[in-house]
Amino acid sequence: MNVEGIISMRRRWTAISATFLTSFIFAAACSKKEPPPPPAPEVQVATVVQKDVPIYIELVGATLGSEDVEIRARVEGYLSSVNFTEGSFVKKGQLLYKIDPQPFEAALSQAQANLETARTRLEKTNNDVARYKPLAEQKAVSQQELDNALSAQEAARFQVTAYDALVSKAKLDLAYTIISSPVDGLIGTTQKKVGSLVGRGENTLLNTISQINPILFRCAIAEAEYLRLARLGAVKDRSSEKKFGVELILADGTTFSHKGRLDAVERAVDATTGTLTGQFSFPNPERILRPGQYGKARLVTDFKQDALLVPQLAVQEIQGLYSVMVVAGERVGNLWIIESGLKPGEKVIVEGLQKVKPGVQVSAKTVKLEETSLAPNAPPAESEAKGAEGK
Repeated sequence: MNVEGIISMRRRWTAISATFLTSFIFAAACSKKEPPPPPAPEVQVATVVQKDVPIYIELVGATLGSEDVEIRARVEGYLSSVNFTEGSFVKKGQLLYKIDPQPFEAALSQAQANLETARTRLEKTNNDVARYKPLAEQKAVSQQELDNALSAQEAARFQVTAYDALVSKAKLDLAYTIISSPVDGLIGTTQKKVGSLVGRGENTLLNTISQINPILFRCAIAEAEYLRLARLGAVKDRSSEKKFGVELILADGTTFSHKGRLDAVERAVDATTGTLTGQFSFPNPERILRPGQYGKARLVTDFKQDALLVPQLAVQEIQGLYSVMVVAGERVGNLWIIESGLKPGEKVIVEGLQKVKPGVQVSAKTVKLEETSLAPNAPPAESEAKGAEGK
């Protein structure tokens, strides 16, 4: 075989070898199984609901008595008794404190004695005037003697008036040694104990009594919030307040059993804080609320009819934009009001948004709206496979 023939045979054998190798690789590749597709991500979905909902505003503040009356010692003396249980409810006129009355009884006796002396002196001057007048007319005594008698009578009359005032003051001071409750209310702990000297140079504060039925709740209203309330009529005609009332959220998160009303709004805005003081009044017949408790007054500012609601977990905010591709309205509890982009009965993802994107198949488990406020792993109500869609 010539050289050219040998070269041709080698080329033919190389081509056959290459063809065989390619077929072998292709066969080996075909013999391998395709990897199974990843399982559909599991997400939780909730059905969009439609209903009428009120829109609330919450204002943080503290309670205080409708009347906070300070009990003070109005005369100087030593406390001889404390006649109440601290922190209890007292009645109007109930005895609270006694100040040692002996010095005041002595002062009253002295003033009464001086008054009787002055009255005796006045009676004598009255007799002198009655005797001198006819004698002066008969020229039996001089006019000077009559004038002296009249002056003495006038001085004695003024002296009687002065001592009578001293007696009245002594009686008043003696009455101040008995300190009684001026109102029905809750009394605090005493500031002074038995044996304490009180009332020296000032009206010593002994205690404070608060009327707590009704009880007041004061809070700061931001200027912007006040303008919103005023434009909606919540301050003027109070139509929403009359329909829904004002709720009080206590420190433990519970809602007070009695609804209140807006009592007053401060005359002017505080220039340093930009707020107005709002005052609400709440019935407190069970005496649960006490002055100084913190809470939140919640009142209705608007009412939306046929509002679309989705769980708060279904709405994600990224740089000021809300996902589910909708325009989100006000929040109601753990729900969001949806202005547009959804229909009643549609399902929105409330858990697992980070696992999906539009067009991806998911394993959907439906939860109720109430369940979305629990832990993210709360047991679902039902499950179904669906495709994720962006809204």
